[in-house]
Amino acid sequence: MNVDQFDFELPDRAIALRPARPRDSAKLLHVAPDGALSDHIVRDLASLLSAGDVLVLNDTRVLPAAMTATRPAREHGGGGDVTVGVNLHKCEAPDRWRAFVRPAKRLKNGDIIHFSDRLSATVSDKRDGGDLALSFNASGEALTAQVESLGHPPLPPYIARQRDPDAQDVADYQTVYADETGSVAAPTAGLHFTDALLAQLDAMGLQIERLTLHVGAGTFLPVKSGSTNEHIMHSEWRTISEATAARINAAKDEGRRIIAVGTTALRALESAAQNGRVVAQTGETDIFITPGYDFQIIDGLMTNFHLPRSTLFMLVSAICGTERMQTAYAHALDSGYRFYSYGDSSLLWRAA
Repeated sequence: MNVDQFDFELPDRAIALRPARPRDSAKLLHVAPDGALSDHIVRDLASLLSAGDVLVLNDTRVLPAAMTATRPAREHGGGGDVTVGVNLHKCEAPDRWRAFVRPAKRLKNGDIIHFSDRLSATVSDKRDGGDLALSFNASGEALTAQVESLGHPPLPPYIARQRDPDAQDVADYQTVYADETGSVAAPTAGLHFTDALLAQLDAMGLQIERLTLHVGAGTFLPVKSGSTNEHIMHSEWRTISEATAARINAAKDEGRRIIAVGTTALRALESAAQNGRVVAQTGETDIFITPGYDFQIIDGLMTNFHLPRSTLFMLVSAICGTERMQTAYAHALDSGYRFYSYGDSSLLWRAA
């Protein structure tokens, strides 16, 4: 498919730099199965869902993966110490991460960079786009603890270019149900939930399930090719337990609706689908969903508003149809909805 089909004008003013307060006061655009649009707020979810519906949450926890390091001056040439920005994006081993580094041209394989007096890493396997491997002098929980103490929330580029992360982001860029540490980007649809809203949905008879998909920085990578067939999708680690799969399959057998909270939960579910059933799985998925995809598990999706020409706008177009989503996004822009990670939300149902 031609990527131009998924383009639209998105003014900078529409990109949210801070979330709504309280979280569940964000706007919510409802796109019905017949394409009808209606405006709500997230707190209205109970009126848009039914008892017995299944909400599937991604309980990943965001690691503060944005860090700063110093490469000491070289003995021969190269000037003095060099400061580099490091964004961890994929764990390859207990002591090894891939990272995007700027300016990567100031580093070479074999360099040792220092994050603190206690934490350092050796550079290897440099690739295009500032992507390289870092082998740390700490491992496992000890490394995680160091990153937690030194890092900052890894805000998306569209936000980070306009302001620095701060203490407020530490709480804002984490869901209230975050549990399993490993993401370097938030599952942003879940940022709208509060404990009170979850309790309300539980009380009305919704079934709430959890899985884990660790969101990678690749979720922000633009589609540079002209055709979706040429785009290489990033992979992300996910796990769905036997018990969770069994409960979701039982709900489907009873004709109840499955609603993914976020594109990450949706990708985890659909990547684990076999003959219309969720199969318990642990491992990587690089599923790439575009219009024409035959959904096996989900009936609906709660998700934020995505960027033009992005894989995520392609995904929502697969659910509702490209023309319908272009119409919905035009309505959202005209109505003052806020886009991207800290922006407003939508509830989408598969096209009738």
